Amino acid sequence: MDMKISPSILASDYANLESELKKIESSDLIHVDVMDGHFVPNISIGAPVVAAIKKVCGVPFDVHLMISNPLKYAEDFAKAGADIICFHVESESNTRETVDKILSLGKKAAIAVKPGTPVEEVIPYLDDLAMVLIMTVEPGFGGQSFMEGVMPKIEKLRELGYKGDIEVDGGVNPETIKIAARAGANVFVAGSAVFKSESPKETISVLRSNAENA
Repeated sequence: MDMKISPSILASDYANLESELKKIESSDLIHVDVMDGHFVPNISIGAPVVAAIKKVCGVPFDVHLMISNPLKYAEDFAKAGADIICFHVESESNTRETVDKILSLGKKAAIAVKPGTPVEEVIPYLDDLAMVLIMTVEPGFGGQSFMEGVMPKIEKLRELGYKGDIEVDGGVNPETIKIAARAGANVFVAGSAVFKSESPKETISVLRSNAENA
């Protein structure tokens, strides 16, 4: 299974997003964290910013909706250029309706689960999901420590025969990526580890190599 690196622009310099995106052109995906200040305590960016940066970036966008009503906003992010639209099973939207809406928009659907949410919550939807996101920190802020205790969720999905992508988000660095890869994850969100490094391109290469060799 291909190992994919998805740097999170949450850790980038928002005043210079175009140049920051150029630093990570070697990545497989761009992880875009959308927060509404309600589902999570932080507020980040919305669809207009996604639309603006899509014009200057050719890497597929992995848009992570940490918002209360993803069903209402899925179309906005689809039009803005999201390639994958990921929403939380804990959100207020009906999960089935939200998955169907994303698919109807011609986008790949993904569901995220917080550290405290049983992975069984996503099982009814697996056949329609391109990806499952297992949060390895509490959603809402960057720079938190990787929670190894959620690895059994990844193992469970693989044991069930899920062949889609399994993404981990939170505290991913050159060491923790090995733990997640061994558990069965193959998509890795890395924010601070990439953007705070001296060479984001080299860091992406190291992350990918460590995952492949884990």
